[in-house]
This record gives sequence, C-alpha cells and structure tokens, in this order.
Amino acid sequence: MAHSAASTPAPSPSKGFLGIGFSQWILISMVAGILVGWLAPDFAPNLKPFANIFLRMIKSLIVPLLFSTLVVGIAGHGDDMKKVGKLALRSIIYFEIVTTLALAIGLIAVNVVKPGVGIGLSTAASAGTDEFKALAAKTPTFASVLEHTVPQSFFEAAAANEVLQIVFFAIIFAVALARVEGPSKKIALDGLQAISDIMFKFVGIVMAYAPIGIGAAIGVTVGKSGLSVLLSLAKLVGTLYVSLIVFVLFVLVPVALIMRIPIKAFWSHVKEPWLIAFSTASSEAAFPQAMTAMEKFGVPRRIVSFVLPTGYSFNLDGSTLYLALASVFVAQAAGIDMPIGQQLLMMLTLMLTSKGVAAVPRASLVILSGALAQFGLPLEGIAVILGVDAIMDMARTSVNLLGNCLATAVMARWEGELKAPGDAPVAA
Repeated sequence: MAHSAASTPAPSPSKGFLGIGFSQWILISMVAGILVGWLAPDFAPNLKPFANIFLRMIKSLIVPLLFSTLVVGIAGHGDDMKKVGKLALRSIIYFEIVTTLALAIGLIAVNVVKPGVGIGLSTAASAGTDEFKALAAKTPTFASVLEHTVPQSFFEAAAANEVLQIVFFAIIFAVALARVEGPSKKIALDGLQAISDIMFKFVGIVMAYAPIGIGAAIGVTVGKSGLSVLLSLAKLVGTLYVSLIVFVLFVLVPVALIMRIPIKAFWSHVKEPWLIAFSTASSEAAFPQAMTAMEKFGVPRRIVSFVLPTGYSFNLDGSTLYLALASVFVAQAAGIDMPIGQQLLMMLTLMLTSKGVAAVPRASLVILSGALAQFGLPLEGIAVILGVDAIMDMARTSVNLLGNCLATAVMARWEGELKAPGDAPVAA
C-alpha cells in the first residue's frame, strides 16, 4: 500500500533537548506549571499567550492533515480496489461496530463519573453564564447537520476549520480521484502524500513546543482554579483508564472469543508492539513490529497489509473512546449542560472526523479541537486536558494498536484464512 498514511513515519517522541526525552520534558513542564500556578497565582495568567500559541498551531494542522491523509487513504488503493472490495466492506463494518461501542463506553463513563464537574473553565466566568445557556439551548437538528455537512466552498470551510465539511469534500474528492486514469492520478496522489508527510513533520515541530504550551496551560489553570483542579484531572485520567479496561474486557475479549481467536497466543505475539506503542505513545512506531507479529500469528500478509494500516485511520478504538470522554468533559468543565441528543450528535461528528487521521502522537488533540470548534465549545478546555494528555495518550494509543491487531486476526478468520498457533482454518 504505497500510498497508505500508515507508511509515514511518526515523529519520534524519544528525541529530546539536552538528552531528556519528550515524556520527561512533559513531566518537568507539568511540575513547573503547577509550581508557578500555586506559588504565583497572580503571575500565572501572563502564561496564557504561550498556551494559546500551542492551541493555534494545533488548529492550523486540522485541514491539511485531515484532507491529505483521508484522500490518500481512500484513493491510494489503485487497481487493487476491486480485489480488496469484500475485505474492505467487512473491515469497515467491523470498524464501525467496534468504534461505536468505544464511543458508547466513553459516553456512558463521562456521564456517570462526571469528571469535568467542578473544574470551572475561566471562559465560563468571563464570557457570561447567559452565553453558555444560549449555546446549550442551540441543539442542532439532524436535518441541519446534514445540510451543514456539505460545503458550498472548500476554501471557506478550510478557513473556518469546518471539519465535517472538509471530511465530506475529501471523501468525494478521493472517490473521484480513484476513478481517474493516467499519470495525473499518480501526480495527485504523490502530491497529497507529500503534503501528508510534511504535515506529519509539522506535527513533530509543534510537539517540540508542546512542553512550553502544556506548562503554561496547567500553570494558568492552577493559578486561576487552585490545586483542586488537579484532583479533577486525576479523576479524568482514572475514568479513561478504567473505561479502556472495560472496553478491552467487554468488547475486544468477547470479539476474540466469538471469532475463536486464541487469546493467549494472540497476546504473546502482540505484547511487544503493544509495549512499544504504550511507551512511545505512537502506534506508528510499533507498526513494523505489529505487522511482523500478526504474520507470525498466522494472518496472511495481504490481510495484514490492508487491515492494519487502514485500521490506523478508521479503527482508533482507544482514541475514539477518549474523544467521547474528553469532549463531554470540556462541556462539563465549562458548565454547559449538554442534552443526550446533542451529545449523540457530537459522537456522530467524532465518528466521522476521527477517520483518516493517522495515529501519530497526540493526533487526538487535532480531532478534539475540531469537534469543539464545530459545536462552539471553548478550546480552553484542551488547555486543561493538556496537562495530563501525555499520560492518557499512552493508554489510548496502546489500545488503538491492540484493537487493530485483533482486527487483522478477525478479518483473517472471517475470510477463512487464519492459521493461528494450534488452530485450524475455519471456512468463512
């Protein structure tokens, strides 16, 4: 799959300034931000521009990254489209079922635990309670969402970061590009792949600034809200970890049992790439090992080479669950009472916008910022989450990889081609 987004190397989070790794710099910046916010609460608001710079850089990534990866992911299969049609259909059905369950678990968890209640974003106080009441009352209808999904101008949608409209345009563009014959198709795909590669490098540059933005964000948060906000953030992290464990135990394990995947043998093969994904917070870093491991497990290469990289764009179970939890968390932190209907519409938005973006480190923040902008929720909520995002990223990324490895085994079983250790192939 020459044009798969998964072939793009992710920025390595292990390289750090002065020999200190990225994760260590995140921890250092968090501690520094907490100390500044606690010891100098009057000075802490001066750090807000540094946090806003990081937020603005994230917003600048949304359109080029989303458009290029989605188009290449759909149109890049070339002449193999007919051959992989059945596998693609089965994969998409599986991906949608599993990610919907992940969204449901995240949505249930955040509404039961309510980790955002009591945080009190500064925007809630500065913008006025009436404004947020009016915002919460503007529940979009299904018809209005459908109409708003279609852009009247790509450039207008791009300038306004209208993520749903970008997704719609990208899908139609990709389908049209897939039907083009001749050198122009290769030129277009190569150009979009180049843009995708550049944007991944762009992400790496933005992440180099991340410790400053994260330290400033948590400093401002602690300075304005006090140390009590950290307890709420710990509640958010705990909610995510428990939710992911529930997802693995009550979704992935039953899927493995139903599809007769030998769990012990599967884990013995996948544990190494899983550990790499967890420690680096990058599914891409573990991709070569995951592909080799699944082939050794007994999944044919043609299935691994299609399902695994496609899953990196369309089957981000951990990130999807996180997005459901984090988006409602921001609404709770801002004091916005979102009805269940509006939450479900947001989940539909997340289900669409989370497709096509490769699982590079902290890519979920790009999708989350787009969803918050789409529903008028304060982007300052991301600044609150940033302080503990590195901890959450490790968990959701490792679950992304685990889910995609299982998906390759499930598709091989569904196709009747799985030859797992001590197992016989079962007819489709």
